[in-house]
Amino acid sequence: MPSDPPRPHPPLGILLLSGAHDRAHYAFVLAAGAAALGRAVVLFATNQGCRALLADWSGLIDAARDARVRAAGVAGIEELRAACAEMGVRLIACEAGLRAEGIDAGLLLAGVEVAGVATFLSAVGAGQIATI
Repeated sequence: MPSDPPRPHPPLGILLLSGAHDRAHYAFVLAAGAAALGRAVVLFATNQGCRALLADWSGLIDAARDARVRAAGVAGIEELRAACAEMGVRLIACEAGLRAEGIDAGLLLAGVEVAGVATFLSAVGAGQIATI
């Protein structure tokens, strides 16, 4: 009996609410891991989470943790963001979240979209959403 053809993986949406390094770091770990497995990934950051999408993410809570993570042989935020870009992870900063936190969209990492929750939900469709 022939096997069924492989089914494509559903998209993964990651909702990043926190501005803490540990949560932002793991959002990128999750995004890179899912993208490496061939999943379409959308990382949507809002409120303090938008700081993880800034070109200079040093405003994250406990940003110094990144040096400890890298010293332990784990990829830091820079490496993870580069991997996500290379694998086509879609990064979206919430327009309302940027305004609520007083963050200038001009300071975002190159390639980050500014859009609302409807864009995020539409991109994820019937896929999964993980909130961090």
